[in-house]
Amino acid sequence: MRSPNFSNRWIVFLSLTSLAGVLPAQVADDEAMREALTPTGTLRAAFLGRNPVQVRVDPQTGEVTGPAADVARELGRRIGVSLTIQLLSDVPAVIDAVSNGSADIGFIAYDTTRAQRVAFTQAYVYGHNSYIVRADWPINTFADADREGTRIAANLGNAVDLFLDRTLENAELVHLARGTPDEEAARMLLAGEIDAYAANKQRLAAVVASEPRVRVLDGSVLPVEQSIVVAQENEAVVSRLDLFIDELRASGFLQEIVDRYMIAGVEVAPRGRR
Repeated sequence: MRSPNFSNRWIVFLSLTSLAGVLPAQVADDEAMREALTPTGTLRAAFLGRNPVQVRVDPQTGEVTGPAADVARELGRRIGVSLTIQLLSDVPAVIDAVSNGSADIGFIAYDTTRAQRVAFTQAYVYGHNSYIVRADWPINTFADADREGTRIAANLGNAVDLFLDRTLENAELVHLARGTPDEEAARMLLAGEIDAYAANKQRLAAVVASEPRVRVLDGSVLPVEQSIVVAQENEAVVSRLDLFIDELRASGFLQEIVDRYMIAGVEVAPRGRR
């Protein structure tokens, strides 16, 4: 008859044997990802500098934090390289930086039109979008807003702008100039120049906090899929980055950063593949 100690030793042996197979594979994956992503030996990451769903910049120290910055730092730590951060003005600038090789990875929201120029991972978080409207406007749903005579504004080229351009059936979509401040959109709203303004909920929450004459519609008009992008010619590395995101999700890392930054309308994205 075998002793209980024999069974325990056998379990430990099997566990160590399995771990011995996993660790070299993990190391090999990290090395392959480092070679594919960092031709300069440094991970160069491009972000949207004014998007609170991605980053925050301390006005005193210049320190960059936020969900996307934390994910990039963890990726750099995982593959054993330092990180440099590029804060860019808009999505086309991030796409250009990744495409021309001045950045190794970028952080933007997925859209089918953007996927023609760069390769996307699965989403790591969702950033929900809504509308702000005048507080006295008798519309409470996105469907009700999509009616003749309604003017819904969005910053040109933003994910919600691209989405509404495809999906609005009756309302007029007003394309605001890239980088139009949310405060200007609120002014236009109160002046009667537009009837609704679409953006991510964190930005809209900031507007409402300073302007009580507007309100945010409940719900989400678009769950924006915040993702990592690489150059099209580097598309083979996407599967490794997807596994990296899976690990961040399973370990609770993504939930930790969502909780840490308390960004309105942001949640961990479910597992998925493009």
